[in-house]
Amino acid sequence: MYAQLTMFEGPRSPELVAASERAGRERIDPLLDAHPDLQDDLVARYVLSQPNGGSAVLVVSRTEHALDKAIELIMTSELLPGEDPALLPGPTRVERYLVQDVRHGTGAR
Repeated sequence: MYAQLTMFEGPRSPELVAASERAGRERIDPLLDAHPDLQDDLVARYVLSQPNGGSAVLVVSRTEHALDKAIELIMTSELLPGEDPALLPGPTRVERYLVQDVRHGTGAR
């Protein structure tokens, strides 16, 4: 398995955060969820946020190809009506990892 961490470092303005959230919710998530090549390979997607507007997206996949395909789909997707490219500057950093170990929690203690 592979994991990709995409960072959007803060501080980010409320307008940037809102634009990013809309892009994820209305364009990117539906695009990835509907793509047949990704449905079986994507294991998990976590969106993490900080009080200063910074965020990170952690995607876990069975293959590196699925991570590459997801990036290709996102980068070639058309913006929705009303999306302002100036409010979607892209990530500040992208890191990819080989998943070495997986442990599932047993609940809160």
